[in-house]
Amino acid sequence: MKMQPSLIACFFVLVSLLGSTVTTTAPQAAARSGFHFVLDQGWRFVKGDPAGAQETGFDASAWQVVTVPHCWNATDWNAVNAGFYRGPGWYRRDLAVPGSWAGKRIFLRFGAAGVFAEVFVNGQRVGEHKGAFAAFAFEITRQVKLGARNVLAVRVTNEKRDDMPPLSGDFNLFGGLYRPVTLFARDPVFITPLDYAGPGVAIRQVKVGDERADFQLTTKISNGTGASQAIEVAAHIADATGKTIASFTENATVPAGQTTAVEQAATLTKPHLWNGLRDPYLYSVSFEVRSRGMVLDAITQPLGVRFFRFDPAQGFFLNGRPYALRGVNKHQDFEGLAWATTEKEHDQDMALLLEIGANTVRLAHYQHSDYMYSLCDRRGLVVWAELPLVNAVNATEAFETNAQQQLRELIRQNINHPSILMWSVYNEVGLRTTIDPAPLVKKLHQLAKAEDFTRPTVAGSSTNDLDKFHESAASTDLLAANLYQGWYGGMLTDFGPSIDRYNRAYGGKGVGISEYGAGASVTQHEQGMTKAPAPGGRWHPEEWQAIAHEASYAAIVARPFVWGSFIWNLIDFSSAGRTEGDRDAVNDKGLVTYDRKTKKDAFYFYKANWTAEPLVYITSRRHVERTDPVTDVKVYSNATHLELKVNGKSCGRAAGSELRVFTWKGVQLTPGENVIEVEGRVAGKVVKDSCRWVHKGDPPRRASAAAGAARRTAPGNTRK
Repeated sequence: MKMQPSLIACFFVLVSLLGSTVTTTAPQAAARSGFHFVLDQGWRFVKGDPAGAQETGFDASAWQVVTVPHCWNATDWNAVNAGFYRGPGWYRRDLAVPGSWAGKRIFLRFGAAGVFAEVFVNGQRVGEHKGAFAAFAFEITRQVKLGARNVLAVRVTNEKRDDMPPLSGDFNLFGGLYRPVTLFARDPVFITPLDYAGPGVAIRQVKVGDERADFQLTTKISNGTGASQAIEVAAHIADATGKTIASFTENATVPAGQTTAVEQAATLTKPHLWNGLRDPYLYSVSFEVRSRGMVLDAITQPLGVRFFRFDPAQGFFLNGRPYALRGVNKHQDFEGLAWATTEKEHDQDMALLLEIGANTVRLAHYQHSDYMYSLCDRRGLVVWAELPLVNAVNATEAFETNAQQQLRELIRQNINHPSILMWSVYNEVGLRTTIDPAPLVKKLHQLAKAEDFTRPTVAGSSTNDLDKFHESAASTDLLAANLYQGWYGGMLTDFGPSIDRYNRAYGGKGVGISEYGAGASVTQHEQGMTKAPAPGGRWHPEEWQAIAHEASYAAIVARPFVWGSFIWNLIDFSSAGRTEGDRDAVNDKGLVTYDRKTKKDAFYFYKANWTAEPLVYITSRRHVERTDPVTDVKVYSNATHLELKVNGKSCGRAAGSELRVFTWKGVQLTPGENVIEVEGRVAGKVVKDSCRWVHKGDPPRRASAAAGAARRTAPGNTRK
């Protein structure tokens, strides 16, 4: 089809006025009216709360020009406490709506806004949204002028509030429009985008096995006309090549001005199962709404067919086979961007997940982007999805209502992601509360089951939850514990017995380890450690993190009733309340530094255990300058045997432990530079690694206590 030159010119004038990226819909959704406009360009922003900023005639020419996604804390993320801005900000931009959209229904959709947003079109308030992590949408048909200039204004604030979770947390609540904003139009009868901003369709896997899979399909049809509409809903299941292999239809009548849920039953025989990392096979389901032979609307969603169970004695089973869940937690912030990440940053984090060999990820402590969940669908990572109910609850109707709203948003927006296998209703909710959280937790559990009966509920319980608020910790289908013995008190030897104790205390139904770990600064080093450093102190040597993970993971794998384990954390993340380790405002328990540039020693411990990729890695490699002439050499590798050489001289061959740790005790260093080399074979392939350490001579014998303390706490310094 050719466009007339005049139409082409009009089209590009419109694009220029919108200042936006214009994208056509996917082939399966081609019946949808007009274009989607991604409103990324043309925004002006100001930090503060100027009076009248929502009015059409307000002059915002002096405001900062920004693109969306945008986060105003991208520059002060590393400020401690009061230096981290929590307050209001305003966004404005012109909005052109095509005259060709006459007779359509027009909508705005926000991917997320941190934390509370109010939206105005041409000075009229079209709605608000409470919650930092879910998408939200508004119909603006009555507020916009077709073919003319419109003004979109959004007030966002990340101020502390008592009427919504999270009330607090060990992570920053950033401010801004940090996920994409879109403008779109639909015909009057269509699949609603206003069902808690979800896709308007749901695929529930009712009963799945190797021979047959039964589904319940739900399509929510909105009728914006003044008369009842007879429609047909067609659902087409396509295989991974795009070939349609099954179709199902259902007729319905949608009353005038109403939204009707149309239910369908669907079946596949001998389904190709979604099998985690081993085979993340995806079908797709296209939903079409038809009337009088015309397709009024369509949308396509992923379908990964799978069945699973949590055995109280033997752990997790995927598609009838044991599948021990071994993975990490992950926050969504990125150094220099805060929450305003793009697909590029999500791809970078997914590459880290795949490199370490994780088969599961807890996307903590809130709803993450749809793109990240989609990556997990495609790459085969089992997902723990979580509600941001963290640390405490308020016993108010407003707080309870918003917690339920955010849970509905989490589930309805993400119900079709096959990678999500559990809904988490809190994290450490009893940590800083004086109110019994059990009544709210029970309501959230019941709500999750009503929204989605196909997945279990879970929660990340602190030891305070488990010991003091037994009723709330027992209210979810699955039990999980955040355990930090050997970091926040206790000894590493307490870790395994603690798992046993909590499993017994909660009826022996099995337990997941939702968090475990220790801090690590890659600029700080100490050899021969036998005791944890102070967690809130400035001394977080990298070596202790590795020691803690070796001991904790050994306790986990020795207990088959542990259905899953999640390291805290894959990547260091921002937390304005922390002044510890070698950086302010950073929780340094990540296996990778905040800038994603350095993988800590413990990263390679798990990579050696979780992947088949040939690997050998010398630990403490960043401890270059040393004063002690004798040292242990520790190596992580999935080889069976390795040989160590120091300055070309062999120190012998060694076999690794069951957890792929190789150790040579009492290795002698010579004054000056020492070349450390290890070599072995994995699956017939030679693997080797090397590093250089410099022996600076014997340590000073008479250093004062004050000088020693200064040496220990200064970033970049080392011990021994």
